[in-house]
Amino acid sequence: MASKKRRFGAIRKLPSGRFQARYPGPDGVMRPAPETFRTKTDAERWLVKIEAQISDGRWLDPAEGKTTVSDWADRWYASASAELKPKTRALYEGLIRLWIKPQLGAYPLKSVRPITVAEWIASLRKKGLSPSRIRSAYRVFSQIMRSAVDNDMIAVTPCRGVKIPRLPDTEPHILTDEEVRRLIGAMAVPHDLLVKLLAYAGLRIGEAFALRRKDVLLDHGLLMVDEAVEEINGHHAWGTPKSHQKRILTLPGFLVAELRDHLKSDVGGGEDALLFIGNTGKVLRYNDWRRAHFDKAVKKAGLSDVTPHDLRATHATWVADRHGVMAAAKRLGHSNASVTTRHYARVVDGRDADVAKTMHSEHQAAAGVGKAANGTSDAPDADLARNWHEDDDDGTAGALVPV
Repeated sequence: MASKKRRFGAIRKLPSGRFQARYPGPDGVMRPAPETFRTKTDAERWLVKIEAQISDGRWLDPAEGKTTVSDWADRWYASASAELKPKTRALYEGLIRLWIKPQLGAYPLKSVRPITVAEWIASLRKKGLSPSRIRSAYRVFSQIMRSAVDNDMIAVTPCRGVKIPRLPDTEPHILTDEEVRRLIGAMAVPHDLLVKLLAYAGLRIGEAFALRRKDVLLDHGLLMVDEAVEEINGHHAWGTPKSHQKRILTLPGFLVAELRDHLKSDVGGGEDALLFIGNTGKVLRYNDWRRAHFDKAVKKAGLSDVTPHDLRATHATWVADRHGVMAAAKRLGHSNASVTTRHYARVVDGRDADVAKTMHSEHQAAAGVGKAANGTSDAPDADLARNWHEDDDDGTAGALVPV
């Protein structure tokens, strides 16, 4: 009696006694199963599973999964880098070349498992890489593997359930108005004006270095922030501000007046002339500027641990405190206010006591009540609140101890 022809795939018995299954892919090409089977029933069950995957669109070509991480990383970077800013491109290229390819590059995509990624992270820690650099490398690798899933190279990404180092908690140094004035007073002309733009306009340092004559609209008291410059491997790269957030800032009157004087005497005549240049007549270099001007002024002003970026965070805090987080976000060029609060704006000391005092005053005014009969007031003491804080290090959560 003739055997019934199979509806999908084919099975044959090998001289070893095991069974081999073959099946047609969506392209019609016959492919063997990656392993042989002990019984014919096992082979048939496997074919049923493959047929269902093809029918549901879940089937992946086994040959695609054999592509190495190194080869796929190159393809991913070539396609993704065009949309990246120059500094980000250089960062990604370095991470792939130095930390991803050497240890993971030879793996076929389908062979990378979550444990493989966890072991890779552990090895980077042993090499002494900072948590920030490890997290950056992991994010790039995660994007590479996600693109492999999106392109049907593998079914799922191995970047799941993997613990990566936490970043240490770092807080920006928020300066007081008096400290900013001291710092500016210690700066030489015209670098004092550059620092004022960081503190009173919230510019990034690369945005300040890139300012041109045409960006200052004196008649309207406005500043166009539409360009930024950064250094990559010793060379300057020009582009739009971070996250491509161009913006127009309204400047305080004193800054408009100082910019007017600066444009008259210290800036070239062309519309593209830079507002601030180095001794060579070209755009400033960040590290050189820090050493020659900013860091010396910080020390002279009696300050420590202050960076140009702290002035942007200081500006964000001032604006958020007086005009709200949304106003600060718009001024800094953030599309999302959560970025402002997470990385820049901080609560000004004593504000919690000020809030309570204001609420007390408004309540008393609404109730028509002045001071208590004994001449004292129940309003909170803001000065006292500033000198105490909650501390539970000794196990007494909520106890007030003097600062």
